[in-house]
Amino acid sequence: MDDYTWKKTIRRRRIHRNRQVFGLVVLLIIAAIAGTAWYFYNQRHSPSYALKEIQASIEKHDADTFRHYVNLDLLTSRAYDDLTADLFSYDATLTAATKASYEKFYIMVKPQLTSGTEDTILRRVADGSWTMPEGTDILKGRQLGIDYERFLERTQMRHTSFVQFGKVERDGTTATAEMTVRDEDTQTEFTLELAMEQAADGHWQVTYIKNYRAYLDAVTPLHNNDIAQYIDSTKDIVAAYNEKFEAYKQRFTALASAGPGNFTPAQKQSLTALLQQEVIPALQERQQKLDAIDVPSGARYLASQRQQATAITIEAWQHFLQGISDDNPDEFAKAESLHKKALATDLRVDDIIRHTAVSRNIPNLP
Repeated sequence: MDDYTWKKTIRRRRIHRNRQVFGLVVLLIIAAIAGTAWYFYNQRHSPSYALKEIQASIEKHDADTFRHYVNLDLLTSRAYDDLTADLFSYDATLTAATKASYEKFYIMVKPQLTSGTEDTILRRVADGSWTMPEGTDILKGRQLGIDYERFLERTQMRHTSFVQFGKVERDGTTATAEMTVRDEDTQTEFTLELAMEQAADGHWQVTYIKNYRAYLDAVTPLHNNDIAQYIDSTKDIVAAYNEKFEAYKQRFTALASAGPGNFTPAQKQSLTALLQQEVIPALQERQQKLDAIDVPSGARYLASQRQQATAITIEAWQHFLQGISDDNPDEFAKAESLHKKALATDLRVDDIIRHTAVSRNIPNLP
């Protein structure tokens, strides 16, 4: 073989070998890309990834992502059933017929309450704060025949904070994830069991809380115990001022019989004196005495509702006084609106006190 032919053969072999090496490198790169893609696909389509996305969505106030990884329809439906299952079981003052009526009522209003709670949760994720229904929302006030503010309080959601995720056990397209939470009022930690399912497109969702009822059973008696203590420590103050306010009410009714806009100068003078010199100072004085009482952590909501009722009532009377002074119908209208709001808050306080009294008879109440 001459030198030229030899060199040509060597060059052809080298080209062939380089092509083989290049092909092998390409295959390795493709395999690496495919492996990486498969890894990230599996990661993105895992229960743990969904949990991380839920946590991140809350931190970033991303309600859309939160809803993508949480089946709110099913979660709120199951939680509602857990919350209302034995709502009246221990109330000995109710007859069987009355209990049955209440149970039917809660079944009837379930769609509105669960839908409204979904909206409330999404607002919490988006805004970072718990806000109540506004405007024409049927859950505003007591339009539906139920105090939604009180209902939401009983879910314990507003006082429960995330601590950490625990182990995740997967079984095909279902999984159970542990999530430790803390009841901030009583500093009680509890491990919730989150049921998860894989959706048709491969991503995972939290569908409901398996042991939500157990969580309520663990923390609600602690709250009830604190509330009972607070009620006992404030009952003398409340009773003494209730007598005063009942007397003021009778005097006010007698003086205001003509109705706003028709008061005589003498009525205006008497009403102004009653409200400025007696009623409002008595409200302030009672609240000062209530504020001086130590509030157990689990009773802070009740204490705050009393403070709110006092503040709204004083504001209502101030608008009423302005209406008297200026003969201004708008001021009387504002006073009436605030008066209704104060009454709703007072009803909520009464409901908490009554429920706590009933709960003292619940077995195993600490």
